[in-house]
Amino acid sequence: MPVITLEAAKLNKDQKKQLVNEFTVTASKIMNIPEQAIFIFLKENSLENIGVGGQLLSDRK
Repeated sequence: MPVITLEAAKLNKDQKKQLVNEFTVTASKIMNIPEQAIFIFLKENSLENIGVGGQLLSDRK
């Protein structure tokens, strides 16, 4: 049971569907396993919980 986890800022439903589909198809081809065996976890983080270059993304707006 391979698991792929992506952490990102807010994603809309279409972006989530596309990521899950493309990760699944690609991983299945590369690892030569059925798509049904792959689990994808998308973890969304608010901008105040992401820091880049010593600054919160929520403060960059």
